[in-house]
Amino acid sequence: GVITVKSPRELDLMARAGRIVGATLALVASRTRAGLSTADLDAVAEEFIRAHEGATPSFKGLYGFPATLCTSINEEVVHGIPSKTRVLRDGDIVSVDVGVCVGGFHADSAITVPVGAIRPEAAALLRTTQEALDAGLRAVRAGAQVGDIGHAVQQVAEGAGYSVVRELVGHGIGSAFHEEPQVPNFGPPRKGARLVAGMTLAIEPMINRGRRDIRTLPDKWTVVTVDGSLSAHFEHTVVVTEDGARLLTERPAP
Repeated sequence: GVITVKSPRELDLMARAGRIVGATLALVASRTRAGLSTADLDAVAEEFIRAHEGATPSFKGLYGFPATLCTSINEEVVHGIPSKTRVLRDGDIVSVDVGVCVGGFHADSAITVPVGAIRPEAAALLRTTQEALDAGLRAVRAGAQVGDIGHAVQQVAEGAGYSVVRELVGHGIGSAFHEEPQVPNFGPPRKGARLVAGMTLAIEPMINRGRRDIRTLPDKWTVVTVDGSLSAHFEHTVVVTEDGARLLTERPAP
């Protein structure tokens, strides 16, 4: 696959999609509470996205995925399918991943949300995963390489005693939801594709409290930790600029 550099018009569409993504996650986070099902959160998100002229959920139908959100609880890493029977409980963490398409261009972001009061070890995992994403974002600038991002993520996550999921990666994004290059969350710096101004990347650490090993459930979508340990996921879509990363999926303050 080819790595694409976006035109100003394309970046405008992605920025619009990204603002809706950020607002969707802020809304879902504000609504998240014990007693709701993941299908309830999905309905809130889909209705909100479609209320914006020309905006559609990126995930619905992507590779046959049935919903607007991926909702992954506790030991679920990513790609959990919203369900009326999956009811949130106090102390859960739920990772919420969403994409929005505007004018044929996509943006993608994820957060992991605490449900009620969570245990200190869960809170620490969320904090570190957010810090790992921030470190990855700080590694982005024209002239850097993809490996610099993964290296920065890995240093933070493993430095805190956690493990980094290897089989799932961040990605280029644009007129296709998944574009080149792949953006692993580990590996040596100064390796991989060179970053150029105008490239757009979705950077998305998936960090486990226990071992890094994962497996896919029989539903063919939900990815879980093999050892049942908690997993967290945070993601932003960015534009590479000469001096850093321009965030497209910022969330409005609560």
